[in-house]
Amino acid sequence: MKLNKLIGDRFKERPADCVVDSHALMVRGGYIKGMANGIYSQYPVMKRIAKKIEEIIRREMDAIDGQEVLFPVVMPKELWEESGRFESIGKEMFRGKDRNGAEVVLGMTHEEAAVHLVREYGNTYAKYPFMIYQIQTKFRDEARPRAGLIRVREFTMKDAYSFHTSMEDLEAYYQVCFQAYNRIFKRTGAKGVISVQSDSGMMGGSISHEYMLLTPIGEDSLAVCSECDYRANMEAANSIFETEDTESPGTLEKTATPDCATIEDVCGYLKKDVKKSCKAVVYQTNEEDHYVVVFIRGDLECNETKLRNFLGKEIHPAVITDDSGIIAGYIGPVGITKNCTVLFDTSLLGIRNLVCGANETGYHYVNFNMERDLGDVRYYDLSKITEGGICPKCKKHTIEISRGIEIGNIFQLGTKYTDVMNMRYTDENGDLKTPIMGCYGIGIGRLAAAVCEASHDEYGPVWPISIAPWEVHICCLRADDETVKKTADDLYDHLQKEGVPVIYDDRTSVRPGVMFSDADLLGVPVRVIVSPKNSKENLCEIVTRDKKISKKVTVEETMKTVLDIINRLKEELEA
Repeated sequence: MKLNKLIGDRFKERPADCVVDSHALMVRGGYIKGMANGIYSQYPVMKRIAKKIEEIIRREMDAIDGQEVLFPVVMPKELWEESGRFESIGKEMFRGKDRNGAEVVLGMTHEEAAVHLVREYGNTYAKYPFMIYQIQTKFRDEARPRAGLIRVREFTMKDAYSFHTSMEDLEAYYQVCFQAYNRIFKRTGAKGVISVQSDSGMMGGSISHEYMLLTPIGEDSLAVCSECDYRANMEAANSIFETEDTESPGTLEKTATPDCATIEDVCGYLKKDVKKSCKAVVYQTNEEDHYVVVFIRGDLECNETKLRNFLGKEIHPAVITDDSGIIAGYIGPVGITKNCTVLFDTSLLGIRNLVCGANETGYHYVNFNMERDLGDVRYYDLSKITEGGICPKCKKHTIEISRGIEIGNIFQLGTKYTDVMNMRYTDENGDLKTPIMGCYGIGIGRLAAAVCEASHDEYGPVWPISIAPWEVHICCLRADDETVKKTADDLYDHLQKEGVPVIYDDRTSVRPGVMFSDADLLGVPVRVIVSPKNSKENLCEIVTRDKKISKKVTVEETMKTVLDIINRLKEELEA
C-alpha cells in the first residue's frame, strides 16, 4: 500500500471533543470519522485493524467447535415478545415500523435470534452440544455515548451462543470459552486485561464474567483483591463487614437537628462519627412507583444493581411527594410509614447507638439500637464494596477499587430464553427437555480502542503486531534521489512478495518530520528508514514503534533483519 493513496487525513491538533487519548489518536490518525452521536465511519486503517481482530476471534471460536452464522440486524417485535424482553428493555433498544406497519427492532443482542435459528434443529439430544457465533453490526441507543469507540451506539460485535443438555456440560464448556477468551486477548496484545465476576443484568443467567482492561479512563469500577485472585465488578462484589461494637447501649433520645440536609451535616452537628449513623436511601419501582427505603451505614452507598436484583424490578431514585408519608431528610426506621418497603443493609448489623432520622422534620434519634428498638430485623447485602474493604474470598482488608473498560463478557444463561421460547429436545428416554444456553461476546471496535488506550505514547498508538494495520512502514526520505528510491522500492517489492503487510511512504511533497509524525500516528510496529545519508554508507535504519529496537544494517541485510524482528515480535506475543 502506498501511503499517498491512503484514504483519510492525519493532523497534529487534538480535537476538542475527544476526552480520552484513544479517541483523539484515532481521529487524528485517520482511523474513524464521526457521523452522529456515537456513530462512526471507519477509514481503511481502522478496518484493517478490525479485520485482524476478527480473524483472531474466528480462529479461536472455530478451534472450540464454533460454527459461524449470521443473524438479521432487523427483527420482528413478535420474536422479542416471545422472550418477554420487548417490554422489559428500555429506550436502549431501537424500535420502529416497516412500510406495512409491522413493528420491528434493531438488534442490540441476539439471544432470541439464536434460539429462533436452532430450535427446530436441536430437537434431539444426539445433536448436543453445539455452539454458533456471528460477527455482526448491532445498535444500542446509549444515552451517553463517549470516548470514541469505547462507548458507541452502533458497533460490531462477536456474539456466540452454546446449547447443552446439562449444567455440567455448560459449566465445562464455559471454562473452554473462558480459556479461549484469555488467548484472544493475549493474541490481540491487550495489556492489563483481567476477568471479573459480574452482574448478568438484562442478559439473565446465574454466572457471568466480564473481561476488563484496567485503565484510569474506564467506565466500570472493579473490586480487586491485592492478596488473592478475587476480582469482581463493583455491581456484583459482595460487601462484608466485621462489627465489634463494645459501646454500652444508650437510651433512645429524639434530638433537634435544625438545617441539617445530609447525614454528614447531622453527624457534624451532633459530633458523631458518620460510621455510627443509619441513613435512608429512597427509590421507587418503575412499574408501580412503590417506595423502597434502604437503610445503610452513613458512610456507604447503596448498590442499585443489588437492590434491583433483590426486588426483581427496575427502580429509579424516588420523587418524594407530600402525601407519601416520607419525611425527606429525616427518614428513620422507628415509626416509618407502612406505605413503603423497608430493607436493612448488612453494614448496620451489630452497631449500637446509631444516629437515625426520627420521621419528623428537624429531628433525629441518637442511641438507636436495631434489635432493641425494632425487634427481629433481616439484613441484606445492598451496599457497594469500598476501598480497603474485606475480600469475600480471603477475608482480608485488601480490596482495591480500580477502573476498567469492558471488552468482553461470558454468561451462563441457563434456560432463560429456551424455556419461554419453547425450544425442546427429546432425551435418550424419550422425554421432552429444555436445552441450557451460554452466551459469549466481544466488542471489536471497543477492543481496538482499548488496546490503543493501553498502548500509546504522546505521538500515537503502538499497535501490537498481531492487529497492526501493517507490519512494516517504509519511510523513503528522498524519493527524488535515484539510489534511495531504488533501495526503498526493492525492499517494498520483496516484502510484498513475502506476504508481509507493508505501507510505503515515498511522498516527495512532505518533509521528514511530517513523514515520521504520520508514521507515529499509524503505529506500525517496524519502521524502515531509507535516506540519502544512510544510502551513502549502504545502510538502512530499522526502528520499532515502541523504541526498543533501533539499529542500522546494510541494505543486503535489511530484508532478513526485518523478517527476524517481525518473527520475534510475534513469538513474544504468543509466548
